Amino acid sequence: MIDLCAFGVYISVSVKACGGRPGSDCFVPVFLLNLQSMKVDCHCHILPGLDDGAQMLEESVFLASKLASWGYERVVCTSHSSFLYRNTPKTVTPACELLRKELLSRGISLELVPSMEYRLIPETWVDVRKNRWLLPWEGNHILVELPIHDPTKIGDIVPSAEIRWLLAEGYQPVLAHPERYLYLTMEDYRLLKEAGAQFQRNLGTLEGMYGEAVSVRAEALQAEGMYDWVGSDLHSKKYADFFDKYVFE
Repeated sequence: MIDLCAFGVYISVSVKACGGRPGSDCFVPVFLLNLQSMKVDCHCHILPGLDDGAQMLEESVFLASKLASWGYERVVCTSHSSFLYRNTPKTVTPACELLRKELLSRGISLELVPSMEYRLIPETWVDVRKNRWLLPWEGNHILVELPIHDPTKIGDIVPSAEIRWLLAEGYQPVLAHPERYLYLTMEDYRLLKEAGAQFQRNLGTLEGMYGEAVSVRAEALQAEGMYDWVGSDLHSKKYADFFDKYVFE
């Protein structure tokens, strides 16, 4: 079960997990995070037809209703800005407005914030910088990610340098799901933190959603106190079913 405290600082999450993996009888400890509350989801893919998340409006409504049922009040809609999904504010903002109107018509109370998950690769990030296609949330936060499996796709981009550039431009960079970049070392993580990045853990990671290796990496990052945010990274009903079973019980 999840306890949303009145001032939104502490989050108590009980899950069927031991060391972050489902199928055991013990529970993970209270997770302390630097965010207003679990009422804000800073990472999800629920806008219809923009990326590998929700495809149709009805699916978007279903996922939004699940977020509301779990206690979220504000959701940052972070559609991919990547090689496959060349989103810009011109695609994200209308899709967000479309879903907002649909939720209002159905009496689903959920604030939507248009944004993107910016992949640091030459094919898209260069244009994002040039055109200032930055949609911040919670004031000045920008969600960025690295290639999940293949670091060569970063090309000549230096992530720590881009973190510093965002800070110089007045933004607070947040690195999405660092636990999934298994090619990074703990020293790499420390360098990114020193550059000024905040880290966002994916909901379900400690519960085994992404496999053993990612769970172990998440535990190591948590032990070092590196996480600042948690986000659902909600894409589909499959994600929602996992959360219902292992997280929001």
